[in-house]
Amino acid sequence: MNTIVAACIALACINISPGSVLQGEPVMITISGTSTMPVKSAPPLSFFIYRDVPTALYGTDINQKTGTTTITATFGDGSRASGSFVIMPRIRPTESLPVPETLGGNSVANQALVLTMLAKENAAIAAVYSRTDKALWTSSFAFPVASTTDSPLTVTDPYGYNRDSGANTITHKGVDFHAPPGTPVYAVNRGVVRVAKSYTVYGNTVIIDHGLGLLSMYMHLSKMSVAPGQLVTKGQRLGLSGETGYAEGPHLHLTIRIGGVSVDPMGFFALFGVK
Repeated sequence: MNTIVAACIALACINISPGSVLQGEPVMITISGTSTMPVKSAPPLSFFIYRDVPTALYGTDINQKTGTTTITATFGDGSRASGSFVIMPRIRPTESLPVPETLGGNSVANQALVLTMLAKENAAIAAVYSRTDKALWTSSFAFPVASTTDSPLTVTDPYGYNRDSGANTITHKGVDFHAPPGTPVYAVNRGVVRVAKSYTVYGNTVIIDHGLGLLSMYMHLSKMSVAPGQLVTKGQRLGLSGETGYAEGPHLHLTIRIGGVSVDPMGFFALFGVK
């Protein structure tokens, strides 16, 4: 990853990695030269200790304005440190994805109905609680499905393209992993289950709160093995892959949210060296 190192004030420097991203990709902000945690930042960030230095995650929205974005941290003694990175435009191709027969078929009336249901589900998911006082995860993350020599990890549908049902266009704000029916689905890290329920569009869904506004969401499951309020560890089985809800076939859809913003999960994993 290319990194921009900001001008330092006293001993504190802000380092932002990567130094340039596409709309919808996350960045990692670290502060070097001090172990002191900032008391505030602009935009607001939640700092934690990672590899012995103050660290924060920032998610760019897929519709965020392109150009230079500046991050400023303020410390208890009033000193500040700032750094910048560049947001570049994302090319968003469009693919056809008709409403499946399991949801009533792809009539114009049903497309509108599905869009209404999707808006309600998105509003409910946007309200999912994430504790703000500390991070619950461990230092590293892991992919939600296993990768083997015979069955390597495969992304079948990437983040950021548009799905056209005919009358409506829905942006794909996650990644789809190849996962035959009944494939075990695992927690990407330690956290608390906030949601384990069935939605009309998203199907059987598990949402894990990793703390500090970080959520991971696992959708279209055929079976859920956890319950709300349950503490899970990294790699713990959450359920089995399926094709419930708005799905053309069995797979695992994974969404990662940072502070309410859905980011590219593959970019998120890359921040922690997971490839």
